[in-house]
Amino acid sequence: MGKDSKVDDSENAAEKSEEKNKYGEPAKFDPTFNGPIKNRGCTDVICCILFIIFFLGMGVVGYWGYKEGDPTVLIYPSDSEGNLCGYGNFVNKPNLFFFDLLKCTNVAQNVAVGCPTTQVCVEKCPDKYWAWLPDFIIETTTGVRTRGNLICDYTTQAILSTTTLSIKELVEGGNCASYYVKSDAVVGRCVPSAISTLINSASGLLSDAGNTTLVAADNTTVTGDALSAASKVLAYILNAKEYGEKILADVRASWWMILVGLGISCVIAFIWIIIMRWIAGVIVWFTIFAFIALFSFSTYYTLSRYFEMKNNSSASLNSVTDIEFTTNLDYYWNLSTTWLVFGIISATILGLSILILLFLRNRIRIAIALIKEASRAVGNMMFTLLWPIIPFFLQVVLFGFWGATALYLASSDKKKYASSSGNLTSNVTAADSSNLVTTFAASCAADYTNSTLGQFCGFVGYDVQEYTIYLQFYMLFMLFWVMNFIIALGQLTLAGAFASYYWAFSKPQDIPAFPVTASLWRSLRYHLGSIAFGSLIIAIIQIIRVILEYVDNKLKGSENQVAKFFLKCLKCCFWCLEKFMKFLNKNAYILIAVYGKNFCTSAKNAFFLIMRNIVRVVVIDKVADFLLLIAKLVVVAATTILAFFFFSGQVPIQVINGYVPSLHYYLIPVMIISLGSYVIAAAFFSVYGMGVDTLFLCFLEDCERHDGSAEKPYYMNKDLMGILGKKNKLESTEGDKKGKKG
Repeated sequence: MGKDSKVDDSENAAEKSEEKNKYGEPAKFDPTFNGPIKNRGCTDVICCILFIIFFLGMGVVGYWGYKEGDPTVLIYPSDSEGNLCGYGNFVNKPNLFFFDLLKCTNVAQNVAVGCPTTQVCVEKCPDKYWAWLPDFIIETTTGVRTRGNLICDYTTQAILSTTTLSIKELVEGGNCASYYVKSDAVVGRCVPSAISTLINSASGLLSDAGNTTLVAADNTTVTGDALSAASKVLAYILNAKEYGEKILADVRASWWMILVGLGISCVIAFIWIIIMRWIAGVIVWFTIFAFIALFSFSTYYTLSRYFEMKNNSSASLNSVTDIEFTTNLDYYWNLSTTWLVFGIISATILGLSILILLFLRNRIRIAIALIKEASRAVGNMMFTLLWPIIPFFLQVVLFGFWGATALYLASSDKKKYASSSGNLTSNVTAADSSNLVTTFAASCAADYTNSTLGQFCGFVGYDVQEYTIYLQFYMLFMLFWVMNFIIALGQLTLAGAFASYYWAFSKPQDIPAFPVTASLWRSLRYHLGSIAFGSLIIAIIQIIRVILEYVDNKLKGSENQVAKFFLKCLKCCFWCLEKFMKFLNKNAYILIAVYGKNFCTSAKNAFFLIMRNIVRVVVIDKVADFLLLIAKLVVVAATTILAFFFFSGQVPIQVINGYVPSLHYYLIPVMIISLGSYVIAAAFFSVYGMGVDTLFLCFLEDCERHDGSAEKPYYMNKDLMGILGKKNKLESTEGDKKGKKG
């Protein structure tokens, strides 16, 4: 280990002399410096003012959206006149009925708001098969009026019993539906009852129709294949409701068990961190071997299931091409190919982990020293473990506000009415509280008895206002900016606290009282502008990446391969740029917390400091990050495995299996627990990650400022000095004197 340290020192000494002019002068010794300076001023004030203005703009947009929008238009289906089925005056008519379902065939993108056919709100969906021609024949031959089966527009329905128009005239005029089939309500829309079978089979839709022949208004026969093709468009979109309901039912049935699982992940992560305070080295090595053991077990289990299912011909497929696409999750879970993929992934991760362990074992020992020091720091500042709760709460509030505002903005479009001649138009806000057909539309429909104007004049959709698109874009940009602002505030606060710990010469006596609170006060009092500056840079990069993704999506059907290539290059470059800027920003915040300088100066100094010590930064700091990532994955893997065996009923304890609920998809709570445990572990170990980064950067400054003499002693602890081959000469002299006296 001593040889490794000497090699490190010689490498860094040669590097410093070579890069001295290129990356600036090393930090100078300052006898008055003993940690984060107290006499500091406000930094990047212009950015602070700009952020406040834009932040207030979010509030203005939110208020405007709340005033003009109405999310109910996104929840309830709209009929051809803009009325909301199941809401307002149509509360007793919750279902939307399509006059001619065949017209939905080629408009998948418009199914959510309706097909290009007349639509009306009905109390219940049709429960039988019907066509207009038999009733028309009966009426014309016997003189008996058979109007009870007709479904017509509102104006026609009101005069259906008194009008002199025949069924044929009503159907051909588009005032009444020419046919309908037995239907069920799916997401408030009447779709054929056989829709659940349409995903996998288009046949047999009219098998229950008996001898009924369905005829459209143009006298064409409605076949099962044609109706299936039209209904498939609805099926692929609306069938998600069925699975959504099953998933929600599973969550309701297992919600308290999910909370228990998340609680277990909290306990595991908390115990892991607390134990690391005293035996960080043992825990880190145990983490590495636990990680390897877990993925060894995962590889063994998944491959065992693969070979077991492969030998069972009824549960395996011979070729990947035999696999069918379906939304039934159990179908994939019972495929041998699924377990083979899981086994390959587990084996790959296992192999890479073993190789990294073999080649970086000496550097890992240095990283352990940093984690031990971070453990001691957390032990002296326990509030750092609770700090992630505050940024998390702020992020939840931000997402809630942004999501609500996005819904209100999306529902602030105006209802558009028009006539066939184009000389009658009107716009009414979507938040029209009356929820009635407007005076304009009603007056058009009132002309029905004199002309056919009523069938043309009416609601044609929502007119998307151009400014709402810009407002949505503005809110998305502000989501990125404020989200990164919250993250940066948390990083700056933790950096100030850990820097206070490192630069305390005698620990814990010299550690200031309430270091986290004091650091938060300095951040809010002096450095909101710097936080806004750094987060603005990240937000701009992220919004550019969103635009590139949008353009890429638009070019999917394009034949211009050159444009696609350059777009892929741009996406890659901006991804790398975002990662680099996040890394640089974090180190800039550390120096801001210590010295109180503005963002640009701190970013420049941090970059130069890193480049002067690039070998240590790349190897030691990144290895420490990797070890913390392993710790998070161990917490997630342990919690997920426990959840999997519990919800699959494979726990060999009968009492515990008695609590397992009956679920449609037992993997749903397992996935929720897995994702939740990762979020929890990330929150806990983010404190350690920031602690290691801060202590390491302070250590680099310590090495440049001090030389271990009595005038310029090192601030690092003895363990770290021993590992890196450094020592304070004052301590050495005192040790020699004691040796001579002895």
